[in-house]
Amino acid sequence: MVKHSSQQELCKRLLDASIVVFAGHVVSLAYFGLSLEKLSSIYLLVTYLGAALAFQLFPKFQLYTSWRGRSLYVLFGQILLAWSAVLVIAVLFIYVIHVASVLSRLWLAYWFSAGAILLTVHRMVVYNALRWMRRKGMNGKRVVLVGYGPAGREMHQRALQQDWFGYDIAAIHCSLEERHHIQDASIARIDDVEGIAKFVAEHQVHEIWLTLPLSEYDKLQQLQYLLRNALCDIRWMPDALGISFTSRRSMNFLGMLTVDLNRPESHGLRGLIKDISDKVIAFLVLVALALPFLVIAACIKKSSPGPVFFKQTRHGLNGKKFLIYKFRTMKLHAEHNALTQATQNDPRVTWIGNFLRRTSIDELPQFINVLKGDMSIVGPRPHALAHNDFYKNELDVYMLRHRVKPGITGWAQINGLRGETDTLDKMAKRVQFDMHYITNWSLLLDLKIIFWTALKGWTGKNVY
Repeated sequence: MVKHSSQQELCKRLLDASIVVFAGHVVSLAYFGLSLEKLSSIYLLVTYLGAALAFQLFPKFQLYTSWRGRSLYVLFGQILLAWSAVLVIAVLFIYVIHVASVLSRLWLAYWFSAGAILLTVHRMVVYNALRWMRRKGMNGKRVVLVGYGPAGREMHQRALQQDWFGYDIAAIHCSLEERHHIQDASIARIDDVEGIAKFVAEHQVHEIWLTLPLSEYDKLQQLQYLLRNALCDIRWMPDALGISFTSRRSMNFLGMLTVDLNRPESHGLRGLIKDISDKVIAFLVLVALALPFLVIAACIKKSSPGPVFFKQTRHGLNGKKFLIYKFRTMKLHAEHNALTQATQNDPRVTWIGNFLRRTSIDELPQFINVLKGDMSIVGPRPHALAHNDFYKNELDVYMLRHRVKPGITGWAQINGLRGETDTLDKMAKRVQFDMHYITNWSLLLDLKIIFWTALKGWTGKNVY
C-alpha cells in the first residue's frame, strides 16, 4: 500500500514537471514563433530547471497530500505559492550565472502565467475527477468517530452529505445514551476505548475524529495515551470551551473548526526550508567525501568478505519503511534483523569497524538517505524494527518519534544518549530528548545540533 502511494506521488510529480516543460514550449511558439530548442540555450535551461525545481519543491508545499475536506481555493493558493517559489529560484539562478540580459522578461512572465494556468487547470480536472470517483464509492478513507453527541452527529452528517470528499465512517465509539442515534447498521460499534487502537490497526483506518467536549478531559487524556502508537491523522473537533483553551493549530475542515493533535512543528514553509537545506548539504557532503568513502570501502573489503554497505529496514516518516545505509562494521555472518546490539569487545566487529563505530564514520552513508528523502540531517535516530515493536508498548509516545523524518544526528545524540540501549531507562531517556526536539523544533535548534555534532561529534561512552 505504501509502495503504491509512493509510485502514485512519483507519477504526479513527473506530470507536473512535464506541464512546466510543456508551458515553456507553448510560450516559445506563441511568443517567438520558434520551438524551444531553436532559441538561445538559456531558455531551454530555465525551462528544465523549472521542471526540476517543481519536481523537488512541490511536495514541500503539500501539493500531493490529501485535500479532502479542504477548500479548493486554498489548494489554488498553494499551487501559486509553490510555482512562485520555483520562479524566484530560477530568476536568482540566471542572475548568479550572469545571463539575465539574454533572457526575455516578457517570455519569463508568459511562461510563469502559462505554467500557473496549466497547473491549476490540471488540478481542477483531477480534483473534480476524484470527487466523482468518491461519490461512486471509490478512493475512500476509513474513519473512526469517537463521540456521537451533537458534534459527532454533525460530522457524520457532513461526511455523508459531502460524499465527494470520500470519508467513510467505519466505526463509532460512544456512550450507550448516544448509541441509539446511530441508524446505519453497517457501521461497527466499538464498545470500549481500549478497542479503538485495535480496530484502527486491524482495519487500516486512515483518520480518527474526536468529537468529545473539553468537559470529558479525562477521556481525552486516556485516548491520548491509548492512541500514542496510532500512525494516522487524529483530528479533534472541540466545543466552544475547547477552542478557547487550546493553543494548537486549528483549521476549517468540512466546514467545522478542528484541531490537529499530532502534527509536528516541522511542517509547512519552515519544513520546506529544512528539506531543501537537508538535500543541498547532503549533496555537498557526498561530493566532498567521495575519495574518503573509496578508501573506507577498500578497508572494509580487506577486513572481511562481504558488501561495503550494511542495509537494514527502518521506520521513517509516519511509519513508512525504508532501507538505511551504513558502512559495514561486522562480519557478514552476524548481520541480520535481530534485537541483539553490539556490546563492548564484541567479536563480530572488525578492526576497521571498531574505528568507524567509535568515530561515527559508519553513519556517513546516511547522507544518501537524506538525498533520497528518507531521512533528515537532524531528527530522532531510527531504531531497528524489533526495538520499535518492543518499546512501543513499554514507553508512552514512543511511536510519535515517527511523525517526523529520522535523522543522522539529533538532540539525544549530542547530549550523550548514543549507543547501546540495553535497559528501559536508557531508551526512555533517549525518547524524552527526542520528544523535546519534536515539540520545540526550530531551524535554529537544527543549526545548534549540527554545530555541536561537527565540533565534537557524537558523545557517549556506551558506543561499541
